[in-house]
Amino acid sequence: MSKNGTTAKAKSAKAGPTLDLERYVPAFVTFIANKLSRNATAFYQKQFGVNVTEWRIMSLLAIEPGIPASRICHVIGFDKGPVSRTLTLLQDRGLVAINTDPNDGRSHSISLTAKGRVTHNAVLVAALERERRLLACLEKDEREVLIDLLRRIHSNLGAVTDQTD
Repeated sequence: MSKNGTTAKAKSAKAGPTLDLERYVPAFVTFIANKLSRNATAFYQKQFGVNVTEWRIMSLLAIEPGIPASRICHVIGFDKGPVSRTLTLLQDRGLVAINTDPNDGRSHSISLTAKGRVTHNAVLVAALERERRLLACLEKDEREVLIDLLRRIHSNLGAVTDQTD
């Protein structure tokens, strides 16, 4: 061990290249998403009794009533298992209705119940206020540029994933 308390092994681990976390976009996006999600879950759970995963699914169901679980997975980028478990929890709490497609017993139509819609509407107000506060550091034209850039990056995800969207 050296005088300053670091070992030779620790020094050699620091000798290689490193990411510049102030400029590496995937890290920025991940850090922002993680912090927003963690905070949103705590806030939405306390205020409305739903976590951020439930809220994301409910918000999509408000936009596209009757969609199947596969569409939810595709749009919000979640795996089938967590979406299925979350839908079951939402159904058990009376927030969503899951109906079997009469033409195809393997397909289901998922929609918000009246209770789910009331919850969605309450969370939506809070979500939009959180977004407003988050983006308050930007001018209106900067917000539009940011949204455009994020859309373009989202459309280009196929360049680094096995999926296109």
